[in-house]
Amino acid sequence: MQATTDYKALYEEQQLINIQLRHEIEQLKKMIFAARSERFEPLDRSITQQLPLGLTAEKQQATAVAQQIAYTRIINEPASIQVSRPVRTPLPAHLERREILLEPEQTEGLRRIGDDVTEELEYEPGKLFVNRYVRPKYVNEDNTGILIASMVDRPLPKAIAGAGLLAQIVIDKYVDHLPLHRQQERFKRERVHIAYSTITDWVSNTCKLIEPLYDALKKQVLASNYLHADETPIKVLDKDKKGETHRGYYWVYHNSLSDLVLFDYQLGRGRDGPQSILKDFKGHLQTDGYAVYDIFEDRKDITLLHCMAHARRKFYEAQGSDALRARHVLEQIQLLYEIERKAKEKNMTETQTQELRQEEALPILESLGRWMKQAYPEVLPRSVIGKALGYSIQRWDALSLYATDGKLNIDNNPVENAIRPVAIGRKNYLFAGSHEAAQRSAMLYSLLGSCKLHQVNPFNWLKNVLSNIATHPINRVQELLPNNWQPPA
Repeated sequence: MQATTDYKALYEEQQLINIQLRHEIEQLKKMIFAARSERFEPLDRSITQQLPLGLTAEKQQATAVAQQIAYTRIINEPASIQVSRPVRTPLPAHLERREILLEPEQTEGLRRIGDDVTEELEYEPGKLFVNRYVRPKYVNEDNTGILIASMVDRPLPKAIAGAGLLAQIVIDKYVDHLPLHRQQERFKRERVHIAYSTITDWVSNTCKLIEPLYDALKKQVLASNYLHADETPIKVLDKDKKGETHRGYYWVYHNSLSDLVLFDYQLGRGRDGPQSILKDFKGHLQTDGYAVYDIFEDRKDITLLHCMAHARRKFYEAQGSDALRARHVLEQIQLLYEIERKAKEKNMTETQTQELRQEEALPILESLGRWMKQAYPEVLPRSVIGKALGYSIQRWDALSLYATDGKLNIDNNPVENAIRPVAIGRKNYLFAGSHEAAQRSAMLYSLLGSCKLHQVNPFNWLKNVLSNIATHPINRVQELLPNNWQPPA
């Protein structure tokens, strides 16, 4: 009898391993072949109601809220949907117009009654040119004393590169993800040969020039009482590891109240990085649930909240193993996002958003939290759905905390969006040349990322900053930050 029991347990263990391996293979296939979108289309609600636990009174109330949300969105749509023909968008008015007049061969005796205008969008490649600063020398009649105009301030006085060229090199790499060696090849096509080491020195010295701006940005980001935090890896060449790269990390902090982002390079993914930079931070800290951030749970001046998008992703992946339970949770989370969309579309204030969440989101959160606790004992803890439920149950209070304050976000997407340029960039330039280069990259990602958040043209901003920062008062350097910068008239 004992042997039979052992075989049964072994069989169940192998079945569980088999399910887990199938799930991993499915996820790998999706990563390689499928679209990355986690789009979810809810089924008929009557199917979800077939769950063994049934619908509680609170859940029925949440469903009623959902129906109200759906109805509100539908009544704004036109009664009859007309298929519109594609219309060409007018070309922006600020672009230079070069008029080309095309006259008929014979116009004698004809009267002009109007014009037929066709606009064509054209392009000329960016040009390199040379600024020649000519300073005449003057001498007194008695040949004593020479008068000459002062040289204009240049970003890098000993380099041949001007502010515009330096700005373009930086923008090409850190915004448009064009590695320096490819930029070098582009210069060669213009018959301008610049050594790779020279270009890297230009970038390095540019970073030294704007370092005070990075320090000012760090102060403004960390002065907020609400931050998103996340981390992403970066390969770094290490002189102590021949033929290998070191796996460093950018720790990213996003101030969504002021639309600023800060990248901080650290050698590893341990707690030292966030513990050091957030030592004086007070307020709400939103993360993806990574265990390192648990060190802040003991801090009375920091309140941790988690990311609903991460919890949702686990149920999205669990649809293959337990579609009924997974889809039920996905439907409920979708209702929460409908409420957020409603607040955004109506441009609600923080107070109005908080009231809306308390009225409509809180019943869904409370009901779903209870449902998950009831459903968890009915599934295998190590199954995909079991892990999804366990993850959310353990963090449900922190996942629901956003509903208590109108300034908080339902997820950590703002900081994840800020990280995307790094993910694209490292596919092109593969690694940073040194730990110092990785930190310089963090500086540029911070400042240029903040430009994007404030819809500031990064080239115009950087060229202007490089032209003026050397003479700008250091105690007013924050005026040059993207959120404070004013383009020259």
